[in-house]
Amino acid sequence: MIISAGADHGGFELKDKLAAMLREEGYEVIDNGTNSPDSVDYPDFAQAVARDILEKRADFGLLVCGSGIGISIAANRFKGIRAALVTNPDYARLSRQHNNANIIAFGGRFTSFEDAEKWLKIFLSTPFEGGRHERRIEKIDNI
Repeated sequence: MIISAGADHGGFELKDKLAAMLREEGYEVIDNGTNSPDSVDYPDFAQAVARDILEKRADFGLLVCGSGIGISIAANRFKGIRAALVTNPDYARLSRQHNNANIIAFGGRFTSFEDAEKWLKIFLSTPFEGGRHERRIEKIDNI
């Protein structure tokens, strides 16, 4: 499985730690940056990850900015992208089961590595239930 990862200066540390963990777990990771505390614009990284998914270079995405809010909003501007800002294990599970999320987003200033690691593993291992949820996803994609 291939994961595309991106972060701004507020999330690069968490993104780098999660990317290393994913590689140790056997995932391939496309690292779209950033890799320093120098100020950058989160929409650039949301776009890179979204394009990797939409162009089938990656199966899922991982995005991190300071709060997780801006980068997930930017990613969700792309038709076919469903980025979920995850703040607990239930959100990680439900974002996949019910919403077929293809990007998980975290707030680097508010999420510990330990929590993000657990939630990311839940996200990646949870299948989409389909059924009644498929109809709702189609409606979102047709907006």
